Amino acid sequence: MPADTPPTAASPIEPNNIGPAPRLPVWRYVGRLAPLMVCWLGLVVWLGWLLYARANWTRQTDEADIREWLAETRVFRKSLPELVKEYAEIAESPAGRDEERLRTKYDEIEAHLSALAEPTRMYSGRLPLFPEVYFLGIEYPDRGPPTGRSAHPAWSSPVPRPGVDAKAKVRAVLYAPGDGHAAIRCEYGVHTNHQFEEEQKTRRSWQLPAGGVLALGFGLTGFVVYRFLRRERLREVHGWEVKVSSEHRERELLAAQVRQQEAERETQELSSKLLAGELEKAKIESRAAEAERAALEMKSQLYASIGIMAGSYAHNIKNLLVRPNDLIARCMDAEGLPREQHGMLEEVRATLGTVTERLQQILRTVRRDPNRAELTRVDLTALLRETYRTWGEMAWEKWKVRLTAEIADAPLTVSGDVSHLQQAIENLVFNARDATFEMRNHLREGARRAPGLDAAGRKQKLIEAAAWKGEVILRTRREGDRAVLEVQDNGIGMSEEVRRDCLKTHFTTKRDNALYEGYSAGMGLGLSFVAVVLEHHGASLEIDSAPLRGAIFRVRIPLAGSEGA
Repeated sequence: MPADTPPTAASPIEPNNIGPAPRLPVWRYVGRLAPLMVCWLGLVVWLGWLLYARANWTRQTDEADIREWLAETRVFRKSLPELVKEYAEIAESPAGRDEERLRTKYDEIEAHLSALAEPTRMYSGRLPLFPEVYFLGIEYPDRGPPTGRSAHPAWSSPVPRPGVDAKAKVRAVLYAPGDGHAAIRCEYGVHTNHQFEEEQKTRRSWQLPAGGVLALGFGLTGFVVYRFLRRERLREVHGWEVKVSSEHRERELLAAQVRQQEAERETQELSSKLLAGELEKAKIESRAAEAERAALEMKSQLYASIGIMAGSYAHNIKNLLVRPNDLIARCMDAEGLPREQHGMLEEVRATLGTVTERLQQILRTVRRDPNRAELTRVDLTALLRETYRTWGEMAWEKWKVRLTAEIADAPLTVSGDVSHLQQAIENLVFNARDATFEMRNHLREGARRAPGLDAAGRKQKLIEAAAWKGEVILRTRREGDRAVLEVQDNGIGMSEEVRRDCLKTHFTTKRDNALYEGYSAGMGLGLSFVAVVLEHHGASLEIDSAPLRGAIFRVRIPLAGSEGA
C-alpha cells in the first residue's frame, strides 16, 4: 500500500499485523504460461468433442428417424402433425371451443396413434431396424382435453417396458410441430438387434485410455502451474512484508485520526436529529391545536344554526296552535254541548297542551350545546319506557312500524343530561324508522322490476312487499359497570362505506328524497348529534349492519358511582 493512502475507520490496522498478502500481478505470468495453457486447452477441447460426438451420434440418428416417422407417415389422408395442428386450432378458436368437433378430432388422432404404434407391438423383435414404441401421445399444457375426456389423445403399449437394470433404456422424443403449443411425445426402446449394446462396449474400450491420458495431463499441468505460482507468491510476499514494516506506525496514526473524525461527525448528526425531532414535535402539536380549534368552531356554528332554525320552527308552530286552542275553548263554553262531545274536546285540548309542552322540551334540548350538559342521575330504564310510551302507538298507526321494548327490570342509573339522552335515543329511533321506510320501498321496487314474471306473479310479489312490516326493538341491560342500550331494526341496512361515514355532520343518504318529507330527515344532523352527546357522556357507540339485513346501534354508557360499585 502507498504511504500516502489513509486507512478507513471500517478496517482499522491492528498493531503487529501486516494484513493479508497482496494479490499477484496476473499480467506478469500470463506471457510465461500462455503457450502451455493454449496447447493443453486445444487438446482438451479436441478430446472432449470426440467423446461427445462419439457418444451421441447414434442417439441423434435414432431421434431424427423417429421425428421423420412421426412427421411423414400418413395413415389416412393427413399426417399426425397436421391432425395435431387442427386439434390445437379448434381448442384455441377465438369464438370458443366446439366440443363436438374437438371430440371428433380427438377420435381421429387416437385412431392415427393406434395405427402408427400397433405394428411395432405386433411385430416386436421382428423388425430389426425399427424401435419398439411404448407410448405415443399428445401433450397440450395450454388447453384441457374435450369435455368427457380425462386427457389428450395417447396410445400406451400393453407390452411391459424393460427393467431398470436392462442395458436398452427407454428413450423419449418430444416433437413440437407448428407454433409449438401442442407437442407429440414418443417413448421408445433401442434397436432390437442390440446395436446399442455393441456400441456401449466399443465406447468403454477407448473411453478408459482417453480418460487416463486426460487425468495424467491435468495432473502434470496442475503441478507445473502450482510450483510456478508458489515461487512467485513467496517472492511477492517477502517484498510486501518489507514495505509494510516501514508504513505500520504512520497507518496507526492515520487510523486514530479517522476514528476521531468519525466520532465528531456522529455527534453532530445526533444533535441534528434531536433538533429535527423537536421541530417536528412542535409542528404536530401546533397542527393538533389548530384542528381542535377548527372542530370547536364548527360545532359552535352547527349548534347556533340549529338554534336559529329551531326558534323559527317553534314560532311558526305556536302561531298555528293559537287558533285551534281558541276554537276549542269557544266550543267548550257553548251551552247545550253533549257530555260525550265535551269530553272529546277536553281530550283534544289536553293533547294540544302536551304537544306544546313537548315542543318546548325539544327546543330546550336542541338549543343547548352538548358541551354544556346539565348532569344529573338519570334512570336509563325509565327514560326508555317513556320513549316507548311516547312513540309506540304513533309508530304503528302513522309509520306502520312495530315498536317493541325489551327493558331490564332493575333500574340502570347513569350520570347525564336527561334532555340530551332523550333526544339521542329518539334520534336513533327515527333513524331506525327511516331505514324501514327504505326497506319497504326497496321491496316494492324489486317486485315491480322482477324479471320473468307474468301479471299474476308480479301482483303476488307486490302483495308480499306491501305485507312486509318494519320492526324496531328497544333493549336495555347491564354488563359489568356499564349500561347497554340497543336500538335494532330490520331496515335497509348499511354498506361498509356508509357505516364508516354515518356519524359525520351533514352526511346523509336521504337528502332530496320525497319519501321522507314531513319526517325531519335528510339534513345529516341526527346521528352526528348522537355521537356528540355520547362523547360528552363517556359512552361508546357500536354499529352492526349489512346491506338488506337491518342494523343494531349499541350504546355502552358508564353507570353512576353507586350503581357501578
